[in-house]
Amino acid sequence: MKIEQVSESVYVVAGTNVNWAVVSDERGVTLVDAGYPVDTGDVLKSVREIGNDLADVRAVVVTHAHLDHIGAIPTLVEKLGVPVYTGAEEVRHAKREYLQQITPLQMVQRLGSRRGIVWVGQTVRAVIGHIGMSVPTATEGDAETLAALPGGLVAIPTPGHTNGHTAYLMPSEGVLFSGDALVTGHKLVAETGLQLLPGFFNHDQAGTLESARALSGVEAGILVPGHGAPIRQDLPRLISEFARG
Repeated sequence: MKIEQVSESVYVVAGTNVNWAVVSDERGVTLVDAGYPVDTGDVLKSVREIGNDLADVRAVVVTHAHLDHIGAIPTLVEKLGVPVYTGAEEVRHAKREYLQQITPLQMVQRLGSRRGIVWVGQTVRAVIGHIGMSVPTATEGDAETLAALPGGLVAIPTPGHTNGHTAYLMPSEGVLFSGDALVTGHKLVAETGLQLLPGFFNHDQAGTLESARALSGVEAGILVPGHGAPIRQDLPRLISEFARG
């Protein structure tokens, strides 16, 4: 686990090949995503390490309901009773009314490269025993609810990676939590910098690209992706350049 403070209130935590964020202000803590199941202990620890108690957690806000973004939620709900908010359509995905996730066959196909072998091994260890995980308490995070949470977030629908994928903007500090709509790296990819995840991860590749391009209209100066390092730049310009490429 590595914690990086990227703004006054936002801490980005790198876990098992995935990020989550801890947003801490005078109202308490909002978690944005929650790592793999194996990251549960580190998710709880990360809240404490930035100077908060677990009782300060007001909610978990989820970009999308893949296993690497919801892992600590069952423990947080059981221990703290915290609400879990996500996009309206992603609620159905979180409750596993349907599943949009890389298949076992697609994972096996990654074993043809050294990077793939390492990633598959780490992923299997990160989810073992939790393949059927769901979030039955997930509800839609409407505008009023999100605005009242620590950080005062605004939902930005970014369908493609999953049908209900949602990014979040923290206007007060210009932070964009892009989830997997737009990332800066991945264990399977040698290159770093603004990019989409490899296509087999995305339920709708064209929709993922369209949503990424639309983020160029969001006024922010800090990008917190679901995978890869945070970026501090003029995001509208940077994303526009990415979209043209």
